[in-house]
Parts: sequence; structure tokens; C-alpha cells
Amino acid sequence: MPEKILAKINKCQAKIGIVGLGYVGLPLVLEFNKANFNVLGLDIDKKKIKALKESKTYIRHIPSEKIAKMNASGKFDATTDFARSAECDAVIICVPTPLTHHREPDMSYIVSTAESLAPYVRKGQLFSLESTTYPGTTTEVLIPALEKLSKLKAGKDFFVAFSPEREDPNNKDFSTATIPKVVGGIDATSLKIACALYEKIICRTVPVSSTEAAEATKLMENIFRCVNIALVNELKVVFEKMGIDIWEVIDAAKTKPFGFMPFYPGPGLGGHCIPIDPFYLTWKAREFDSPTRFIELAGEINTYMPYHVVQKTQEIMNQHGIVMKGSKILLVGLAYKKNVDDPRESPTFKLWQLFEAQGAKVSFHDPYCPKAPHMREYPQYEGVASTPLDKIAKFDLVLVSTAHDCIDFDKLAKKAKLVVDTRNAVPAGKNVFKA
Repeated sequence: MPEKILAKINKCQAKIGIVGLGYVGLPLVLEFNKANFNVLGLDIDKKKIKALKESKTYIRHIPSEKIAKMNASGKFDATTDFARSAECDAVIICVPTPLTHHREPDMSYIVSTAESLAPYVRKGQLFSLESTTYPGTTTEVLIPALEKLSKLKAGKDFFVAFSPEREDPNNKDFSTATIPKVVGGIDATSLKIACALYEKIICRTVPVSSTEAAEATKLMENIFRCVNIALVNELKVVFEKMGIDIWEVIDAAKTKPFGFMPFYPGPGLGGHCIPIDPFYLTWKAREFDSPTRFIELAGEINTYMPYHVVQKTQEIMNQHGIVMKGSKILLVGLAYKKNVDDPRESPTFKLWQLFEAQGAKVSFHDPYCPKAPHMREYPQYEGVASTPLDKIAKFDLVLVSTAHDCIDFDKLAKKAKLVVDTRNAVPAGKNVFKA
């Protein structure tokens, strides 16, 4: 049985199903199509399916021309019908793994996806999970859900692997195909098949001993970033009180050619990984009575940063005789990082909420997010339109939350009454303050 799927993979004759056509799934679709595989995209979002069929993009850094070329190949289709997963030799799952309100793992997307796929599982298929999650999810959550309804056995009738996504949207130096791929299987055969599949589109696979090791690898990568960002955020607050510019210190420190890696402070953590992933491990660690004090402390520091920015902004406003209540504040940048249109977990939403709680009237500007999308934590902002920068003079204060390269910050500073810069993006001036 493994020989059949391996032969089809090696000849690029296997049909690949990608579940979840977002920032992780769609790049995979494009790479497999480029490698001449037949690809089926599966998603519950009818708008995404419609856009793909019309060769329209919904992710800024993926141009519509690439989707049009893929459609023209005749080797791509997209659907909301999960019964069609039975057509696929390999199914790669790229669905969200958010946290609940109590900062516990929300496995509902993985479970619902597995339950939608399970009735159509057939012998000889490979299932690979890419969603970032805690060690044990593949064997404790995904496999039981697939086995229950399919009546088939993982490792015997079908194969299972975990390979964490490593997407960094709009990274000019690395893309899906050029980032090495960590792969773990539930057994040696699953690992062999999964590596063979990914090797067709990725520069290098990095096999590990188990799905748990692969799951832990992604968590380690993101916890490393989370802890180091927390460190510079804490140093920013300390140095601020000492009258020292953290950005100057970082620039000086990074001239050391060894033993130092620069990380940068900000108004809070954003994105689909770093604000979330560390808490997956802290949650799982409780099962083993193992403390994760370092990770939890980093989480506390990063979570506090929007509050610090609001407090610092209020102090700056007071110094200039501006009352927070009734003031007009423009937040520049809704996306979680510069030059992307991805607002997931963006700290701008928290800043928005906190300023409004203080009585301010808040607007935002983001050239890549013309309207605020639906956010589970902030549904009240859905549909609010981006304010043009030519309206900047009517605001009492402009706060830079995300520093898109396309924004002329020199011009912004000249037109704004007061600027609070959380990204070290605005040229120094009498009306410019860092927070």
C-alpha cells in the first residue's frame, strides 16, 4: 500500500488536497500546482472559493496573476464539498488553532475538519497536519477523530504526519519553497511518505522521530521569539525611565558579530503564532505538573505592552494640555506587522479598545486593510473603514502601531499635531514621542 502512494508522489501523479486556503494553505496550493500536481483546495469559506475560481486574490502578497496561471493549468479546483477529499491521495490540513477566552487551546477547527474528512477517508491516503499546536495533538485529537467515523486504523489503513507551517507573509528572503520543512510521522512509513511529498516542493525536509517532536519544534521556535521580544519590551520600559532610547541601544548591540541577535519592542504582540503558541505549551505542561514560569512571564510582559502604550500616550497628551476623553486619535496600522494585510491578533485592536475605554474617539488608517474585518475578540469594529491620511490634521494625536513602508512618515509628522511612535518609524521632531 505505501508503494502505491509513493510511486504516485514520485511521478507527481498524486492528487493533493489542501484544507484551509488562508495564509498557510494557499501558498502550498500554489507550490504543488507549480510542481505539476493536481490540487484540490477545500475551505468552508464560500467567498474564498468564489474568489479562487474567478482568479482573484484575497491575500495581498499573492498576486491574482498567480491564481489565474494556476487555473489555466487545468490542475486546480476549489470546493466547499469535503466529500471530494476522497479523490485525494494526500490531504494537508492548514486550519486555525486559536486560544479560548481562558487562554486554553481551541481544538474546534481541527476536530470539525477531521470530522468533515473522516467519512471519506480511504485506504492508502496520507493526512498531514500543519496547524501549530501542543505536542500530542496529532495522536490525541486528529487521529481519534479520523478513525472514529472512518472505521479505519491510522498506521495500518492510512498514514499520518505532522509538519509545522513556517510561513512568514511577504518575507522577501524566504518563501514556502525555500524554508526547510520539519516532518514527523506516527511511524516510519508515514514519515517516509510525508517527506517524499514535501520534498517535491520544499528545498529540504528535516525528519524528526515523532509527530510530538515536530509539534514541539514549532512551539520552541515561537517561544524563543516570544521570550526575546518580552525581554526587549521590558528593557524598553526600564530604559525609558532612565532616559535611554532602546532603539539606539539595540542598534549598538547588534554590531557585535557573535552572541547577540536583535529583537525589537512594539505596542504588543501580533500575528497568528507568537501571541498564541507559547500558551499551548503552558497548557499541556500542566498535565505533567511541570511549571513554565519563564514562558508565562514573557506572556505577561507582552500582554501588558498595549496598556503601557496607552498610559504613556496619556502622559504625553497631558503634557500638551490634551484631555483623553473626547479627543480624536488616529491609529496608523491595523495589520499585525508591516507590509502585510493580515490583522490576526494585531495589538492595534487592543489599543483601539483601551483608548475608547478612556473616552477617546478612535479611527485607523491602513492602506492594506481598507475595512476592519470580523475579529472574534473585537466584533464591534467589523466594517469600520480606514481613514485617509489627508484627514490627519483633524486628529489630536496620531499613534503609529504598524510601520508600513508605503507610508510617508516624514510627511505624517509634519501634518500631525502630535505623534506617538511605537515602531521607531517617524523622524525625530518636537511633536514626535516614542512609546
